[in-house]
Amino acid sequence: MRHLDNAPKKATNLSLNSKVLEMAREMGMNISQTVDELLAAEVKRRYWERWAEENKEAVAAYNARIAKEGLPLAKYRSF
Repeated sequence: MRHLDNAPKKATNLSLNSKVLEMAREMGMNISQTVDELLAAEVKRRYWERWAEENKEAVAAYNARIAKEGLPLAKYRSF
């Protein structure tokens, strides 16, 4: 998801709650930056949520294998 961090900006139109927008401006908030950061965080959250759902069977199988057989290099662990 790192590729999202440095992507070029694109102008868009949004409909926002007018009172919230007014208060944000009064507070000196950068609306574009704030929305961009919050939207990016939500996209990342949903991406990994979907990934976990799509891969839950593989993760469960791996965890079951580790529970049964142990970690492959466990004998080399120093902790």
